[in-house]
Amino acid sequence: MQRLLLAVVLALTLGRTAPAQNEGAVPTQVLVNIDPKSAPPADASALTVTVDNRRQPLTSWSPVLPAGAQVALLFDDGLRQSLGGELKNLRAFVQGLPPGIEVLVGYMQNGRVVQAQPFTADHALAASTLRLPQGIPGGSASPYFCLSDFVKKWPESAETQPNAAPTIVRDAAAGPHKARFVLMISNGVDPYNGSTSLANEDSPYVQAAVTDAQRAGVAVYSIYYTDAGIRGPSASLSGQSYLAQLSQATGGANYFEGTGNPVSMAPFLNAFQQALVATYIATFDAPAGKDPARELVRLKFTSATRTKLHAPDEVRPGNQE
Repeated sequence: MQRLLLAVVLALTLGRTAPAQNEGAVPTQVLVNIDPKSAPPADASALTVTVDNRRQPLTSWSPVLPAGAQVALLFDDGLRQSLGGELKNLRAFVQGLPPGIEVLVGYMQNGRVVQAQPFTADHALAASTLRLPQGIPGGSASPYFCLSDFVKKWPESAETQPNAAPTIVRDAAAGPHKARFVLMISNGVDPYNGSTSLANEDSPYVQAAVTDAQRAGVAVYSIYYTDAGIRGPSASLSGQSYLAQLSQATGGANYFEGTGNPVSMAPFLNAFQQALVATYIATFDAPAGKDPARELVRLKFTSATRTKLHAPDEVRPGNQE
């Protein structure tokens, strides 16, 4: 009789505690880019993600389609006006984006982004708003202030399609939204972090921009171009280092040519466009923290086929399928 009672008690106890192992697990989504030299995995079973040191299978793996993507093209307004020589390439890039992708053109000024026009699928309209930068030294204040402010207030789009589930990232806090990309053209220098010496390469403002972009689910790409103000070898290396840190941590890429301006931006713009086409939405379960709007979990993707992937190293749990 005692053994029977003990068995009943154990069964009831296990029945109550077993579900607790899955408590707080929430569907989470992240943008994953496939390196151009790799073939994309056939399906979700070929990939595994480690979430805070715990391996998780993917529950979904789908490509980002043009109608489900937004690209914010952000220019540091303190760039040298020699950027005018790239306007033709930039207009051709915007007009040549796949139909359906929404584009916003903005200029980073005094810690914020001034929109030349809101997100639109009218690529000719977006291309027409491109202009020379003001060329005022330090015009952006800090590109990282501008980026943080922009991603935290990501502009709404009148063309959002909530029913297009395969191409829409569903965020528990912000609701359904399209896949978000930023292409930032800047020298990357953070004047508010003091000296550009390599001994002073730990900027809290760069890290804040990384964290804000990760929380908002934004993949940040960048093209290095020199500013009208701070220049020189140490400034170039400092700016490129910060841009690399930002892009790598958010699943993007940074493009540069030595320590000066590129001979032409066309190859970089083409590489970015190819990256858009090779981006997927990965869905998996992640533990929800006590503060879902702010807490992040660490990620690491592995591929059974050794596919080279680019993904953020941290993400905010709570995105829903």
